[in-house]
Amino acid sequence: MPSLHFLRLWLVAACLLPAAGARADVTVSGVTYQDATELRGSKLQLNGAGIRYYGPFKVYAAGLYLGRKAATPEEAWATPGAKRIAVTMLREIDAGELGKLFTRGVEGNMEKATFSRLIPGLMRMSQIFTDHKKLQPGDSFTIDWVPGTGTIVSVRGLPQGEPFREPEFYEALMRIWLGPNPADWKLKDNLLGKTA
Repeated sequence: MPSLHFLRLWLVAACLLPAAGARADVTVSGVTYQDATELRGSKLQLNGAGIRYYGPFKVYAAGLYLGRKAATPEEAWATPGAKRIAVTMLREIDAGELGKLFTRGVEGNMEKATFSRLIPGLMRMSQIFTDHKKLQPGDSFTIDWVPGTGTIVSVRGLPQGEPFREPEFYEALMRIWLGPNPADWKLKDNLLGKTA
């Protein structure tokens, strides 16, 4: 007959195991975003993920990774350290058009003077997407902020050209999804961890 002490230990272990092994991965429209990732030695956690709709059509899934949880855009921008926006296409799209939409998304979410300073970088980023011509369902890209390095745009896992050095450039890109005029309001809420 097992001792009472042994039974208590077994019960505690049984209760702790599921919690230790539980993951908070999020799957949206067949795309799974892991609860945590690593970026150049920095550990990031999934803040939220959702779908960008254009009318009734699903365009892409997106996930936001930060060093710590953020419930507002201001908290997301102020979070120190590395950051990642991960996007996976859900339909075919003209990549050049997507680059132009991103530029318009930045313009619609910041003051004109600040926007004008970012135009060279935005033109270069737009060209990155134009060079890829088409993005197919399942194709992905990431926009990473790496302190001391800058903003790195990777398409299909491959970094595209030199990093964008200006710190304000990454915040400007985040505003596409988290700004006062986001690409998709529901996606904004999802990226900020609101699922209801």
